[in-house]
Amino acid sequence: MMDWTDRHCRFFLRQFSPHTRLYTEMITAAALVHGKRARLLAFDAVEHPVALQLGGSEPTDMAQSASWGEAEGYDEVNVNVGCPSERVQSGAFGACLMREPGLVAECVSEMRARVRIPVTVKTRIGIESGEGAAARALEYDERDYERLAGFVRIVAASGCATFMIHARKAVLSGFSPKDNREIPPLRYDVVRRLKADFPKLEVIANGGIRDGSEALALLQDVDGVMIGREAYHNPYLLADLETRLYGEAGGRDRLPGTNGSGARWQPPTRLEVIERLMPYAAEQLRNGHTLHAITRHVLGLFAGQAGARSWRRYFSEAARRPQAGVEVLEHVARLMRTSRGAAA
Repeated sequence: MMDWTDRHCRFFLRQFSPHTRLYTEMITAAALVHGKRARLLAFDAVEHPVALQLGGSEPTDMAQSASWGEAEGYDEVNVNVGCPSERVQSGAFGACLMREPGLVAECVSEMRARVRIPVTVKTRIGIESGEGAAARALEYDERDYERLAGFVRIVAASGCATFMIHARKAVLSGFSPKDNREIPPLRYDVVRRLKADFPKLEVIANGGIRDGSEALALLQDVDGVMIGREAYHNPYLLADLETRLYGEAGGRDRLPGTNGSGARWQPPTRLEVIERLMPYAAEQLRNGHTLHAITRHVLGLFAGQAGARSWRRYFSEAARRPQAGVEVLEHVARLMRTSRGAAA
């Protein structure tokens, strides 16, 4: 989810679920060590619970980055051992680290020595590279599972108690990121087996989850589900799961734009979402952010709605105009108040 789940996206998504744990896009330890650390780590308090996802393979840098994350207030540090992009591999991290469980364990161990918050790992069910990798990605045999279980066993011994498992293999060369999300088949059975074999670990299923019923079915066998692109494109999926898992009680005082009255939680209307974005956008604009940087994440708000294309086009065009400000959101809110379908 690099370039997707930035702080503006997470503020937006928080409105659809008080309980969902949000994750940053992957931030490299090298960027934190050598770059603009304060900007990279900044987030809004309403995002809690929120986890910092790190990419890297140098234990000292990973430990220092975890320490900075804890100091900034993150609730968890997650090590990305699942991203298959060639850009990530060139930095010797991401999915290619599945070949080096000892190094991942060393990173986790040093990170845990520096922080009190949980250190978790996100990975794939396996990786393939070299000649014939595309064909092998379509299969999964006992040797594949033994390699996955061996990786988990070694990293768990370093103190990692939570693993997010993307239920596809990753192909490290010749596949685009999109190919890696779509061509290797989903194998939730592997994730379920891993949980059965490691009952004391927290195992979270990731990859290809499209709706609430599918998520709930997985939760019969694993400890959690991680949802990426589907939640981005259809954020009301989070509201659906919030209601199914937690009911309507509690949580409303943790959402932006509410008064802490303890009223029963209800999924926000689209109009409410836009109204809550207004003060946030005003503050971010004062801090030098552009309106488009905020509203580019909002387009999924209109998924499945009549006229969705028109709403998305307006946001995309109006927010890109020079000096675009909160008046764009105010205009959308006025239109919504006169259109019941868009405001619902």
